[in-house]
Amino acid sequence: MKLSVIIPAYNEANRISKPLLETAKYLTNTFPDFEIIVSNDGSTDNTLEVVQELSKTISELRLISYDQNKGKGYAIKQGIEAATGDILLFADADGATPIEQTEQLIAPILNGKADISIGTRYDENSEIVKKQPTYRVVWSRLSNKVIQSLLLPGIKDPHCGFKAFKRDVAKDIFSKSNINGWSFDLEILALAQKANYSITEIPVQWIHDEESKGRLRHLPQEIKSVIQIKKMIG
Repeated sequence: MKLSVIIPAYNEANRISKPLLETAKYLTNTFPDFEIIVSNDGSTDNTLEVVQELSKTISELRLISYDQNKGKGYAIKQGIEAATGDILLFADADGATPIEQTEQLIAPILNGKADISIGTRYDENSEIVKKQPTYRVVWSRLSNKVIQSLLLPGIKDPHCGFKAFKRDVAKDIFSKSNINGWSFDLEILALAQKANYSITEIPVQWIHDEESKGRLRHLPQEIKSVIQIKKMIG
């Protein structure tokens, strides 16, 4: 079994080295065959140079890079298209969910119990090491209520940036996706549900990062995206 880990990156020069080194170390000790794909989403800092330097010592590290910032969803889609693993996993560049959670995340896929396995911060068995600020909690809860009622019934935490897919499932879903920005997760999961792919949620450890790009001001756009996706998918 080959594992592909895809990490989207936009202006992550100050914090991407540590998660990448930890990811490489963990995967080397745990999986016989793997690749790490960093998708540089038009960064304007020196993210590109930092990753290029790391690739000199991490042989399994591949880099995708383009000049114009197009959004997290687009960056992950490029990684999905390039990935060669049997299981494709994407994780945030901030390492909010430690890469050591990978084995429990992909277990349902390996056991044939799920096509898609996604991390959740909202299970009683989830471990929140560092909590979000109150405004982020409010935004997340409000957003999830709208999403569950209108688009994704039964999915507690569609935005957790730690998701794994069977290769063919990922290639299929992402080939049909249109949203490149913040709400891409919602479209991906809605497409998966429509195609009757099985989705399971796995409680994970999670550590809030103060540099996280999610903001309360995204909520109105999130609601618009939910309505847009509902209309597109039907």
